[in-house]
Amino acid sequence: MIGRRTFVALATVALVGALALTPATSGAQTTTQQHDTYTGTTSDGSGWIADVPSRWNGTLLLYSHGYGTLAPADSPDPTTQEALLSMGYALAGSGYDPKGSLWALNTAVGDQFAALAAVEKTVLPHRPSQVVAFGTSMGGLISALEDQSSDRRLDGALTTCGIVAGGLNLNNYQLDGEYAMTQLLGSLVPGGQSIQLVNFPTADASAVSAGELQNLGEVAQGTSPQTQARLALAMAFLNTTTWSPIASAPAAANDYAGQEAAQYETDFGFAGFPIIPFIVTGRYAIEQAVGGNAGWTLGVNFARELATSPFRTEVEALYRQAGLNLRADLNELTRNANITASPSAVRNMIRTSVPTGRLQVPELDLHTIGDNLVPVTMENWYRGLVDRSGSGALLQQAYVARPIHCYFTPSELIAGVQAVQHRIETRHWGSSATPQALEASATNLAHENSMLGTPAFVPYEPAPLLGDNGPFDPFTGGSFPFPPRRW
Repeated sequence: MIGRRTFVALATVALVGALALTPATSGAQTTTQQHDTYTGTTSDGSGWIADVPSRWNGTLLLYSHGYGTLAPADSPDPTTQEALLSMGYALAGSGYDPKGSLWALNTAVGDQFAALAAVEKTVLPHRPSQVVAFGTSMGGLISALEDQSSDRRLDGALTTCGIVAGGLNLNNYQLDGEYAMTQLLGSLVPGGQSIQLVNFPTADASAVSAGELQNLGEVAQGTSPQTQARLALAMAFLNTTTWSPIASAPAAANDYAGQEAAQYETDFGFAGFPIIPFIVTGRYAIEQAVGGNAGWTLGVNFARELATSPFRTEVEALYRQAGLNLRADLNELTRNANITASPSAVRNMIRTSVPTGRLQVPELDLHTIGDNLVPVTMENWYRGLVDRSGSGALLQQAYVARPIHCYFTPSELIAGVQAVQHRIETRHWGSSATPQALEASATNLAHENSMLGTPAFVPYEPAPLLGDNGPFDPFTGGSFPFPPRRW
C-alpha cells in the first residue's frame, strides 16, 4: 500500500503536470535488461519517447501527459511505467510543440499521432495488435480528442482525471467563480473589485492577479460568517469539491460550515499548492494558445446556474445563518456581469479544445470523486455530450473514492487499461468496467505487487457541472458553429 504522505507528494506533482523527460537526439536508443528506450522528434520539434519491453505483448499505450511541461512522457509515474513494461506493454508519448503554449491543444493531438506513426515505423518490430490512448488531466482531454479523431489509428482510450468537458467549460466556470469573488468580496481589500481576470498581457500580470485573488480569499475566510457565505457562493460557481485534500472523507451532507471549510482548503490552502493561483496563471497560457480571452460572464444568469448546483443547499444555509439576501447577491452578479470574449479566441477554443462527443473507439474515463482541480462533475457533462452524439455505448466511466487531482494508485490505472483491452477484444463492456470488477482487478494486481497500491473504486454518479457556454453548449439545444479540427 502506498502511504498517504508519499501519494500526496505524487499527486502534487501531477497537479502541475511536472512529468518532464528530456528528449534526446532524434533516433536515440537506450537498452536496459528488460526494455529498450527510444527518443525522437516530430516535424514541429516536439520530442517523443518510447519504451519497448523485450517481451512485448503487442499492445501499445499512447500516453498524453498533463499541463505544465512540453517535454515528452510515456507514462504517468515511474511505478506504473515499470509495472506496465513488466506486463509486456509498449509505451510511447509525445511532447508538445516547444514553441507553443503550455495549453498545448493547438498541436497536441497531431503531435501524438505523429509520434505514433514514428514509433510504428522505426521502433516496433511489427504493427501493434492494439493501440490505446491513455491520458492524464489535460492529457485526458487530449486522449478524448484522439478518440474522436482516431480514423483507425486507435483501438481504445483511457482518460484519467481528464478535462473532458473541454476548454470552454473550464474557462467559463472558473471565470464565473473569480468574478463572483471580486464583485461580492472585493471591497474587503484595496482594489479587490477591479482585479484583472482576463486579457493578461504577460505571465507576470496573471501572477499578480493570482496573488490578489488568493489574498482576497484568505481575508474573506478570516473576516466573518457573512464573507464566508459569499465565498461559498463563489466556490460553488468554481465547482469546488467539499472533500478537502487533507481529509479522509468529504464533509458531511448537513455540515455546511464544514463543507465551506473544505472548499476553502481546496481552493486557497492545500499544502502550499492552492488552486486559485494555479488556474488564474493557467488562463494566461490558454489565452496564449487561442489568441485572446475565450471566457465570458455577460449574459450569465447566476441564479439559474446556482439552481442546478450540488452546492445550492450549502450556500442557502450559510446565507440564512449569516442573515444575507442570496437573491440580491445573485441579481447583483447577473446585473454587473460584463466580461466579453473574443469571437476568434472562442472559435479557436472550440476547434482545438472542445470535444464533440462523437467517439470512434471504446473509452473508459476514471476520476477521483474529490478532484480539487478538475471537478468530477465534468464527467456528468461529458456523459450527456457523448450520449447526445449517439456514441453512448462506447463510453464507460468509473470513480475512485479519494480526494486530490490525479490521485490514483498504479493498480487502478492498470485495471483501467485492462478493462479497455477487454472491451476491444470482446467487443462489449460486459461487467468489466463496473466498480466491482475494477476493484477486483486492481486488488489482484496489488496482491501480486504491493507497490501498486490499494484501490478504492466505488459506485458514484456525479452532479451537474456549473457553467454557461451560451450557444456553444450542446445541452441548450445549440450546436457548435465551427467544425472541430481533424488530425
